[in-house]
Amino acid sequence: MSDHYYTENPGSEHDFRTVRCSALGVEAEFLTDAGVFSRDGLDTGTRALLEALPEPAGRVLDLGCGWGAVGVLMGKRWPKAEIVMTDINRRAAELARHNLAQNGVTAQVFEGDGFENVPGDFDMIVTNPPIRAGKAAIYALFADAKARLRPGGELYIVIRKQQGAPSALKYLREIFSEAEVVSRTAGFWVIRASDQIQ
Repeated sequence: MSDHYYTENPGSEHDFRTVRCSALGVEAEFLTDAGVFSRDGLDTGTRALLEALPEPAGRVLDLGCGWGAVGVLMGKRWPKAEIVMTDINRRAAELARHNLAQNGVTAQVFEGDGFENVPGDFDMIVTNPPIRAGKAAIYALFADAKARLRPGGELYIVIRKQQGAPSALKYLREIFSEAEVVSRTAGFWVIRASDQIQ
């Protein structure tokens, strides 16, 4: 039986490998393993998400960080950002910690389901959500993200058009005062959602 990458404790045998990834004008080297998402390198959706991000101001959450591509590359590109990372997958969280240290990036890494063990609020939340977990689970993540954004904070998500990007955009428009597609790349939509400051 193969594990889902959003399993708390993957049972698959370890199979470590080293991959190099570049985005945002920076490059980093990562250790990956079996039982984590996109272990062979930066997937198309995550790359599209990274390249669509503006420079963050304040506290940033990499939600479902996997082996740490987003948090590490953002930290190398914008060293002043306060980056927090979390993943339900213990193996992924351990890899993220290793990859932060290996690349000289400082960030906090938490383990837990969604926002379960993550303290505080954020100016930006970034996620490539686990589509296979189902619509109910990822829409709950979006609602939880809204509750954790500071005034004027922004949620950035990436979803493949065929895997429900249009309906996700519709839902985000229902719960946020604004939501828009900021990038379309190879069938992936990057959506930014925020509440205007009154």
